[in-house]
Amino acid sequence: HVQLVESGGGSVQAGGSLRVSCALSGDTTSGYCMGWFRQAPGKEREKVASIDSVGSTSYTDSVKGRLTISNDNAKNTLYLHMDSLKPEDTAMYYCVADRPFNGYCSRPVVDFAYRGQGTQVTVS
Repeated sequence: HVQLVESGGGSVQAGGSLRVSCALSGDTTSGYCMGWFRQAPGKEREKVASIDSVGSTSYTDSVKGRLTISNDNAKNTLYLHMDSLKPEDTAMYYCVADRPFNGYCSRPVVDFAYRGQGTQVTVS
């Protein structure tokens, strides 16, 4: 039974940095599609970033160059390092995971099968 637990959120001033982490238990992160999405109050869920089983990454345009996704398979942990944070980055951030289908991460990140409880990031 796969479980995801996020940590590391908090409050930061605009221009600052944060790193959020996601520990996966019940399996190993290698071989999974992993990602982050976020949701602000009154807004739709929005993909932030994803990483596939061979380490290829993808980002939504608004975070390119500022947020970096990485995966430490030895620690079964996914990270999202956030630099140059903006107030519009304020949201609940969710870690997600999914098994590839025929070797591909075929589902949208917001529809991945496994999701953590979320961690709040507030930028003022």
